[in-house]
Parts: sequence; C-alpha cells; structure tokens
Amino acid sequence: VQLVESGGGLVQPGGSLRLSCAASGFTFRRYDMSWYRQAPGKERELVAAIPSGGDSTNYADSVKGRFTISRDNAKNTVYLQMNSLKPEDTAVYYCRARFFGIGYWGQGTQVTVSS
Repeated sequence: VQLVESGGGLVQPGGSLRLSCAASGFTFRRYDMSWYRQAPGKERELVAAIPSGGDSTNYADSVKGRFTISRDNAKNTVYLQMNSLKPEDTAVYYCRARFFGIGYWGQGTQVTVSS
C-alpha cells in the first residue's frame, strides 16, 4: 500500500498550489479520501474530505472558499487545489485513505507560504 503526495513547495501569500496523492496497493475507488495538515507545534487537523463516490466534499472552516478537493478514480489520485494561500496554511500536508476501520497515511509534503 502506498500513498505518495506531491506538489508541495514554497509559495508567496496569495499564490496557489495543487497537491496530488497517488494511491496504489488497494482498491482506491472504495476508499474515502481526505487531506490533513500539521503545522509545527500543532496537532494534525482535517483540511478536506471526499467520499469514495466523490459526490460530496467537506472542508475545514479555515480553508472554505479557497481549497478544493477532488478525485480521479481512474487515476487512483486525489487532489487538493489551494488558492489564495496564507502564511497560516504553512504545514506538512498528508493524504489519508479510509475504508471502515482500515486507514492509510501518506508520508506528507511540505507547503510553505512566505514572502
């Protein structure tokens, strides 16, 4: 089982990034997918979630209207489009796959928002 995040980096405030999480080793289309983030000294928090069917999405209040989660079950990939980035969005971003009591985490990708 692998979840491999990519797309992180350094961006100026107001900029955009698109994170990708490529999944392998399990039946991706059956799993609910989500993005979490963890800033230094803080707990890991849920950012966005999308169920297996992709028919709904949920977001943390702090990112609503700026971030968009999506998935492509044909490519076994989940995305997080991040717009209007703020310094407080700086964190390591992780993707997570969940199917009932089974869950997998990626290794994380660093996002730094700074001028």
